[in-house]
Amino acid sequence: MQKIRMGMVGGGQGAFIGAVHRMAANLDGQIELVCGAFSSTAERSKQSGRALFLDDSRCYSSYQEMFEVESKLPADKRMQLVAIVTPNHLHFPVAKMAIEHGFHVMSDKPATFTLEEALALEEILNAHDVLYGLTHTYTGYPMVKEAKALINAGKIGKVRKIVVEYPQGWLAEAPDQSNKQAIWRLDPKQAGISCCMGDIGVHAANLAEYVSSLEIIELCADLVATVENRELDDDGTVLLKFNNGARGVLMASQISVGEENNLKIRVYGETGGLEWSQQEPNSLILKDLHEPNQILRAGIGQQSELATANMRTPAGHPEGYLEAFANIYRNFAQQIRAFEEKQTPDEIAQDVPGIKEAVRGMAFIENVVAASQSNEKWHTFSIAPTNK
Repeated sequence: MQKIRMGMVGGGQGAFIGAVHRMAANLDGQIELVCGAFSSTAERSKQSGRALFLDDSRCYSSYQEMFEVESKLPADKRMQLVAIVTPNHLHFPVAKMAIEHGFHVMSDKPATFTLEEALALEEILNAHDVLYGLTHTYTGYPMVKEAKALINAGKIGKVRKIVVEYPQGWLAEAPDQSNKQAIWRLDPKQAGISCCMGDIGVHAANLAEYVSSLEIIELCADLVATVENRELDDDGTVLLKFNNGARGVLMASQISVGEENNLKIRVYGETGGLEWSQQEPNSLILKDLHEPNQILRAGIGQQSELATANMRTPAGHPEGYLEAFANIYRNFAQQIRAFEEKQTPDEIAQDVPGIKEAVRGMAFIENVVAASQSNEKWHTFSIAPTNK
């Protein structure tokens, strides 16, 4: 048994999400960072690699160089997995080259710059024998998985209504030019056609589909850029219809002053409801039509296999964002091990967002933007690119 060897594209010094990926990948001791192209500038890439105690020879000046060189190393030395933590416009070309060189991919979301690229990526994956994962982080929380299991078991009856909200306040004013995290997200050349919906609305949509095991089939959207001279949306509300007849409301905002990362989902069925909040992640509120509400706590009482397998500490020890992120990496690592041993991964290992979620995420972004720009009310959730 050896650790799975990981490379990284992006995520150099000062990059928030790159550090999160590294911590998550390292948490279980299953994965080791062995190389990277951490910056588009060769010297900055090397500086970032040195800060992570990597040898200069494995700190590359470009992702193209990294894939070419690493693919020629002995099989027991070369990286097996690449984490893509760049701004959105680079996700597709990096993933494409990685897959074509035989490397597994774990990409930050959204998967690509456009839906057209996501569909092309799906075709490339189908033609190559590698694995693909996507860090829709919030699906990694144990009590999110418990909510999914309870709904699948019929605990709240047929789902009728889903309300999911993701308010933040960090973009309530124009950012300082030194705030790189904000600058690229507000730049259409790097972020794509949406800021708010592309950055956090897509997480909310994914969470709604994951927890309910339903799919969005129609939507009505209202997006707005509230800060003067801003090109991309920073706030939006979306009405949803699901494939079982349920209705939903999705609110995402980056101008909600005072909010931190207040992702919350409520699912209402015929006989009960469920409520989960990322700011109180170890709790799941179970509501009943005729009985008092119950607060289910992670690790207390009998819970689903899926939830239990993704708990890391005894009850009463809070688990949060990094642990949820790490669950995705750990489960993906198990996929890779099973893949290399030519075995079928178990249910826990398979519970990782992949190319289906990648395509649906990009479809959500493009459909929401198109719907907001239209005078029509309801729009079919289409997997066809809106520019075709």
